[in-house]
Amino acid sequence: MPSSYSELRAQLATLTTEAFRPELAEIDRLPTLDIARLMNGEDRAVPEAVERQLPAIAAAIDATAARMARGGRLIYMGAGTAGRLGVLDASECPPTFNTDPSQVVGLIAGGPTAMVKAVEGAEDSEELAVADLTALGLTADDTVVGVSASGRTPYAVGAVAHARARGALTIGLACNEDSALAAAAEHGIEVVTGPELLTGSTRLKAGTAQKLVLNMISTLTMIRLGKTYGNLMVDVRASNDKLQARSRRIVALATGAPDEQIETALAAADGEVKNAILMILADIDAPAAAARLTASGGHLRAALHPPTA
Repeated sequence: MPSSYSELRAQLATLTTEAFRPELAEIDRLPTLDIARLMNGEDRAVPEAVERQLPAIAAAIDATAARMARGGRLIYMGAGTAGRLGVLDASECPPTFNTDPSQVVGLIAGGPTAMVKAVEGAEDSEELAVADLTALGLTADDTVVGVSASGRTPYAVGAVAHARARGALTIGLACNEDSALAAAAEHGIEVVTGPELLTGSTRLKAGTAQKLVLNMISTLTMIRLGKTYGNLMVDVRASNDKLQARSRRIVALATGAPDEQIETALAAADGEVKNAILMILADIDAPAAAARLTASGGHLRAALHPPTA
């Protein structure tokens, strides 16, 4: 840890995400449309930065899916914007993929209060990260993703170091090269998006890059776990009117069945989209569909073509 603010200031000066851009020193004097064009141009570089890390991202996803298939959890940990993005991604998995809320977890330094209000000093504590993981009951089947734009945030680095020491899979997502976070993790992902439009404001390009990568980690992991059939969300949880309608549309797209048959299948399957599709396509009843899906580990494509004895 830095022994003084001057030492920390020197550290920050070495980070790409903290770099000052003299050419933008009078940006506040430009017309709003010109600033918007500048910002839009900056954002275009983010997907290219992510693209350069796709092999590392894919390797991390395959490792994560293997752990989750054994019952492990996906745990995001970060502070500030990084932490909020992890909580956001985790909270969207239950309605999208019908996961249990405990399967994908987002932890932010300082706890739930930090989602809407800064908790001073929380990000500087490795001990807090260890305590949060201990409270969660970390196991070797879990995957811990530390997220930090700078790649030096003690909460994220401490989380990854602690998790790796206990045999969990670890991923370090940073936006600077040669980061302590990536070095601490088994899978380091460094999406270098460059200096921000506003000096050091990593909620901008760095935050966008983190959102894109977290989207990939959760979505592709769920695809690998059989939560989709093609590009259809067959494990969607129909918790509101929109999702109820989407469930019926998904069954229709997957089967081409008429509405009456779809309604009958969904009713027999207690609203489970995947089961209803299997019932229609394989022409089997609800118990048989449930049995096949259990045997295939929840993979609909495999359940449609079970191995012959």
